[in-house]
Amino acid sequence: MNNRNKLFPEKQGFTREDILWALGIWSVILSLSPVIAFYVLMVN
Repeated sequence: MNNRNKLFPEKQGFTREDILWALGIWSVILSLSPVIAFYVLMVN
């Protein structure tokens, strides 16, 4: 009868999906930032 934890896992803090989302987004941003900087320097 302990369905409340399954319905609302975000009450316990970060879930594994939230951490994976954050790591994925930051890895994309950090990997694309030198490419964008290099492109801006080459175009100008």
